[in-house]
Amino acid sequence: MLDEEVKDSKKAGGWKAMPYILGNETFERLAVFGLSVNFMVYMTTELHLDLVSASNILNIWSGITYFAPLVGAFISDAYVGRFRTIAFASFASLLGMIVVTLTSWLPQLHPPPCTPLQLASNQCVRASNSQMGVLFLGLCFLSIGSAGVRPCSIPFGVDQFDPTTDEGKKGINSFFNWYYTSFTLVLLVAQTVVVYIQDSVSWTLGLGIPTVCMIFSIIMFFVGTRVYVYVKAEGSIFSGIAHVLVAAYKKRKVKLPGQDKQDGVFYDPPLTGKVILSKLPLTKQFRALNKAAQIMEGDLNQDGSRVNQWKLASIQQVEEVKCLAKTFPVWAAGIFTLISMVQLQGTFIVSQAMKMDRHLGPKFQIPAGSLGVISFITIGLWVPCYDRVVVPALRKMTKHEGGISLLLRMGIGMVFSILSMIVSGLVEKVRRNSANSNPSPLGVAPMSVLWLAPQLILMGFFEAFNIIAQIEFFNREFPEHMRSIGNSLFWCSFGLANYMSTIIVNTVHHTTKTHSHPDWLTNDINAGRLDYFYYLIAGTGVLNFVYFIYVARGYHYKESVGLQDNPHDVELGS
Repeated sequence: MLDEEVKDSKKAGGWKAMPYILGNETFERLAVFGLSVNFMVYMTTELHLDLVSASNILNIWSGITYFAPLVGAFISDAYVGRFRTIAFASFASLLGMIVVTLTSWLPQLHPPPCTPLQLASNQCVRASNSQMGVLFLGLCFLSIGSAGVRPCSIPFGVDQFDPTTDEGKKGINSFFNWYYTSFTLVLLVAQTVVVYIQDSVSWTLGLGIPTVCMIFSIIMFFVGTRVYVYVKAEGSIFSGIAHVLVAAYKKRKVKLPGQDKQDGVFYDPPLTGKVILSKLPLTKQFRALNKAAQIMEGDLNQDGSRVNQWKLASIQQVEEVKCLAKTFPVWAAGIFTLISMVQLQGTFIVSQAMKMDRHLGPKFQIPAGSLGVISFITIGLWVPCYDRVVVPALRKMTKHEGGISLLLRMGIGMVFSILSMIVSGLVEKVRRNSANSNPSPLGVAPMSVLWLAPQLILMGFFEAFNIIAQIEFFNREFPEHMRSIGNSLFWCSFGLANYMSTIIVNTVHHTTKTHSHPDWLTNDINAGRLDYFYYLIAGTGVLNFVYFIYVARGYHYKESVGLQDNPHDVELGS
């Protein structure tokens, strides 16, 4: 691979690289989601774990998987670059897929099978510690893979376009559209075809298909090596953050100048680096940090460079730290918002579906893990309509580029999330009463599983408004070379939501049990009170919504003084 100038980088990348990048991402997501989307059922029906244990394992693993991208983003930006990070992580994901598939294929790695009646009466042999250890090993490799792929996939795609040209800007916008479209299609396939094979044909085949998809993902990624644009690692932003905080602390007693005396007072050198950056202006938010860029006697050499970077930071560095600081409250609100999504789509709705009539016609039975497809169909139908019809109409009224602001879209999504949990509680109360009024050996209520559709449709609207707005928010509000960190923070919010879910589940599990009644989340949901749990999540959602309104009212969006086109080092496929 050769180092070239920016003008030569335009010969590679662009739409020529998109078939390989989107193909790689499509197969990679199909592999990972094909395994994880039905994993709750796998642990309860094949490994014979109880409901709470399976839920905790899923939440903890999901939390690690979502939190790990922060480490991957740091390694990518500081040392090895996005291409090498994705390449290494893809092989780790493949190894994890192989190990998990072996737990289903080899009899020594899973407990002996049992009938549905034995499973319902808790008479099955649970997976041994050694069998669970092999499973955990596979999950660890999958987490390592996600650590590299998730924070780098979107930025690597954006790297292929030149943001200083109109064609490049249009390409970036189209890339996001194709990314969301392929993401939705992958989830539809994973929650229908793959889940059906896992439930109705064979778990070994159902896990083997995602493994083969991971192999295709790696092949697609490396086939495109000659047409990619390779942006070298810029260096870790964390050192710059440390410089700002230390310099601001050392100058904590320095008085800031008035608004009319700021020219030449703050250190504002031309940007130099390996990426094209938007130069950030000095703002009034977190004014104490501005002291880090205030020039004092002895701070500069005769050529205008800094004497000590721990005593003087640039305006750009200060504003980058502010980007992190001001987005943190919004990010925190997103964590609590995602708890409802984690609980509804990932854990207990599967248990509800298994206790309902899942037949469509005399022969076909809807897999319990496929119900989430209702949310994705909602997203697939609503997002194009919103983009093509609603946004233009709103733009005429509000004069806002996106129709409404990103924070308003997040708030609307939060309302749908709260409504979804309330509806979930109401439907669960009806399901539970129906099951207890019509007892059967398996505890299945004579009630169609499609009763769960309304809450999933509401959750689909939550994702269409809140999740997509969050992704766009972190990509827009973070400086260009911090976007890997921004994407990793988004995934971290999912991880922390899973950890919060685990804490809530365990707390409810241990505090709601009485001498005359089991806990709300007992393994037999017909004896528990899952509806109360849903109402509890809705209540926390209301409190979080009030907090979000307070945060959003005081938020100021990122400003820039235009693009600064710097020479930046790239590598082109030789």
